[in-house]
Amino acid sequence: MELSGKRIGFGITGSYCTFAVVLPEIQRLIEAGAIVSPIMSEAAATVDTRFGKAQDFVSKIEGICGQKIVTTVAEVEPIGPKRLLDLLIIAPCTGNSVAKLAHGITDTAILMAAKAQLRNECPVLLAVSTNDGLSSNAQNIGLLLNRRNIYMVPFGQDDPYGKSRSLVADMTLILPAARMALEGKQIQPLLIQAKPVTS
Repeated sequence: MELSGKRIGFGITGSYCTFAVVLPEIQRLIEAGAIVSPIMSEAAATVDTRFGKAQDFVSKIEGICGQKIVTTVAEVEPIGPKRLLDLLIIAPCTGNSVAKLAHGITDTAILMAAKAQLRNECPVLLAVSTNDGLSSNAQNIGLLLNRRNIYMVPFGQDDPYGKSRSLVADMTLILPAARMALEGKQIQPLLIQAKPVTS
C-alpha cells in the first residue's frame, strides 16, 4: 500500500538506546509521502541519558515531522472520536508499554493513542525493544500477537549471549511493516536475527 497522504502517528517510548536508529525511519515515512504526527511518552521526552539529551531528540523529531510533539493524554484523546490517524506506530515500544497495552492500561499519551486506534478498528504497529521479551514480557507479547489490529515489526534477540532474554525489532523494517499493517496484514517473517543495539 502506498503511504502518500496516510496519517501516521509515531509514538516513541523510553528505550533510549534505539532512538538513533528510529529517527531515520521517521524520515523514510515522510519521504514516502506520509503525514507523521509525533507522540512521546513523558519519560522519552524529558529524561536525559548517556544516549543523548531529551531536548535534542525532541528538536530533531519536530524538525523531521514539521509538527510539535504531543506528550499528554488530553492532547491525543481526540484521535478516537475525530479518527485522526490511519495508522499508529510505536517505535521503540518498551516492555513497560507492551505490558500495559496487553492489559488495557492507558496512563500515557501513547497508550491512549493506541486505545483510540483500536476503538476505531484501525491498525497499531509495534516495534518492541525490551530486555525481558523472553521472560516476564513473553506472555504479554503473546497476548498482543493474538489481538486484532495489532501488528509487529519483525524482532529477534539482539544479544543472545550477553542478554539472552532481550528482544529488539529491526527498525529498518518499519516502513514495509507499516505498508502491510495498513492492508491488515502482518509482515513476515516475524522472527529474525536482530541487529545488535548498544545498551
